[in-house]
Amino acid sequence: MEERKPITHITAGLVIAGLVIVFAIITNFLGLTQQKSLGFLQYLLIIGGLMFFVNQFGKANNYTKSFGDLFAFGFKSTAVFTSLYIVFIIIFFLLFPDIKEKSLEMARQQMEQSPNVTDEQIDKGMEIARKFFWVGVVGGSLLVFVIVGAIGSLLGAAITKKQPHNPFDQPAV
Repeated sequence: MEERKPITHITAGLVIAGLVIVFAIITNFLGLTQQKSLGFLQYLLIIGGLMFFVNQFGKANNYTKSFGDLFAFGFKSTAVFTSLYIVFIIIFFLLFPDIKEKSLEMARQQMEQSPNVTDEQIDKGMEIARKFFWVGVVGGSLLVFVIVGAIGSLLGAAITKKQPHNPFDQPAV
């Protein structure tokens, strides 16, 4: 078989982060952040990217990697793109504070639509949302991306062909 240079998890993470960041910028500036289906599209983009890169990693290693090796590659890629995305989202909200205010206002509107919530509860909820905004953004992004990354890594490792070397098949010396 021909010798292939394996792709690194850093490269895979950078490419996926780039795709997700471009997608986030486009949806924010086009005002499409309220559409839930686009959020799911972002997760499918991550899962599809991980499956592609895990498969390419297996292919570059002549499919000799085990399920655990392939999953680890995908999860390390997840760590890279999650870290980059969190840095991006912090910088993005600092550069565009109006987007933070719009997201808080959307949260207020959703609370106002609920008939069981009083104005006092809405004000208290908004106070808490403002106080813990950064914890919610960073923690929420971290949690969701790690879960989605684990799913993508599992699927990528599962669909990649595996022909690991058996250590007992080595010729005697």
